[in-house]
Amino acid sequence: MKHTVRVASGQGFWGDLLTAPVDQVRKGPIDYLMLDYLAEVTMSIMQKQRARDPNAGYAKDFVALMREILPDCVEKNIKVLSNAGGVNVSGCAAAIQETALELGLSGKVKIGIITGDDILGRLEEFSEKGVEITNMETGEPLEAIRDKVQAANVYLGAGGLVEALGKGAQVVVGGRLTDTGLTLAPLMHEFGWKVDQWDLVSAGTIAGHIIECGAQASGGNCQYDWQSIPDLANVGFPIVEASANGEFIVTKHEGTGGRVNVQSVKEQLLYEMGDPKSYITPDVVADFSSIQLADDGKDRVRVFGIKGNPNTEFYKVSIAYSHGYKAVGTLVYAWPDAYVKAQAADKILRERLDRLGLKFDTILTEFVGVNATHGHLALSSPPVLGGVAAASAGGVVRTHDIPEVQLRIGVRGPNKSDVERFTQELAPLILTGPPAVTGFAGGRPKVEEIMAYFPALIPKHLIETKVDIIEA
Repeated sequence: MKHTVRVASGQGFWGDLLTAPVDQVRKGPIDYLMLDYLAEVTMSIMQKQRARDPNAGYAKDFVALMREILPDCVEKNIKVLSNAGGVNVSGCAAAIQETALELGLSGKVKIGIITGDDILGRLEEFSEKGVEITNMETGEPLEAIRDKVQAANVYLGAGGLVEALGKGAQVVVGGRLTDTGLTLAPLMHEFGWKVDQWDLVSAGTIAGHIIECGAQASGGNCQYDWQSIPDLANVGFPIVEASANGEFIVTKHEGTGGRVNVQSVKEQLLYEMGDPKSYITPDVVADFSSIQLADDGKDRVRVFGIKGNPNTEFYKVSIAYSHGYKAVGTLVYAWPDAYVKAQAADKILRERLDRLGLKFDTILTEFVGVNATHGHLALSSPPVLGGVAAASAGGVVRTHDIPEVQLRIGVRGPNKSDVERFTQELAPLILTGPPAVTGFAGGRPKVEEIMAYFPALIPKHLIETKVDIIEA
C-alpha cells in the first residue's frame, strides 16, 4: 500500500482549460488524473447529439486529450478517471481504444467502462412497476412532464470506479458518475478503505469536492485578495496528496500560477453546499462542519478531522425535459442619456410585441451597466460610473452620465414561432427607436430550446452498475 496517493484535477467542466490536464501529467508527479466533464444540463445536450448521430453523445474533447497524454500516462503509470462518456459510454471507450492502437500502445492499455446510470429507457418500466418518481423540490410527479423528458441519469458513486481499478484499468470512462467519486475511488482502491468506513469515505469525498471544479480551489474565481493572486494565465490546477488515515494536503505543481491557501480552499468548500452537517452523496453523508484546515507551507493546505455518516438508500436522479423556447438579444446605447434611451427602446419593443399578439411566459429586461448584476442598490455614497460620479436618491441610482448602457432583453414561451418573431423585432429599433445605438453585429438572436431540471430520488436496489474492461 502506498503511503501517499496524489490525485490531480484536470477538468472542472466540459469546456475547461485544455492545457490543464496536460500540465498535470507533465509538470510533476501524480498517480491519478480525474476529469469532470458533466453538469446537469450536459446530459440533455449529449442526448440530443446522439439522437442526431448514434456515434455521438460523449465529450469528444476527452478523446483528443487522451491522444496527447496517453503515452505519458502509460510511461508514468498515471491512471485516468472520467465521466466524459455522457450518454454513450461505450462509444467513448471505443474511441479511446482506437486512439491507443493508433498511438502504438497495443496491449498496454485497459479501459474500464461503467454503465447503468442512464435510465431514460427504463422510465416506462418503473412506471409500470409503480415506482414513484417525484420532483424532490416541488413534489410534482414525473408523469406531469413524462412526454417532454430528454435525459434521465442516476448519480453513481465510487463503487464502479473502484471495481474498474481493481480489474487493472488504466483509463476509466463512465456517464453520470459523481464529481466527488472520481477522487474518492482511487483512495478507496489504493488504501483498501471499506464502503462503511464512513469517516474515511467522507474524507475522500470532501477531497473530491475541493478539486472537482478545477482551478476554483487554486486561485481561479477566488474572491479574497484576488488581485494579488499570481500568474493566473499559467494557473496550476489543484492536487490532493492523501494518506491512508484520511488526512490530505491540497496543493499544486511547483512553478505554476494561482494560489492554494486556506481561503481558496474554504471558498471551494462552500460551493453547492446546503446543510454543512449533511452533504449527501451516493457513498456517504459527509459532515462539512468537522473539516479542519491548516497552512502547511507555500501552496499547501492540510485538511483533517473529517467525519461522515452512513449513506442513504436512494440515488439522486437528474432528469432534463423540454420547457419551451427562449431568445435573448442586445443593443448598446451611447451617451448622452444612455440609460434613458435604453429604457425607451425597451418600452417601444414591448408595445410592438404586445400589438403583434405574441404569447410569452416571461419577458425579462436588464440594463447592463446599471442594474444587471445586483439590481438597483441603495448607495451610501455616489459611485463612480464611467469616470463620472452618479447621484443616489431614494435607493435608486441616477445614471444620466453613464457613457453606455447595454439593453439586454429576453423572452421565454411555449411557442417557437412566437419566440422566432421576437428575434425579428430587435433590429428595427436601430432606425425606428432612440438614437446612438450600436452593438447588433451578431445579427438576429438565436432561438434555443429550454431544458428544465427535474431532480428526483430512486431506490438504489433498482439500479445496477455494470463494469466492463476492454483492451487496446
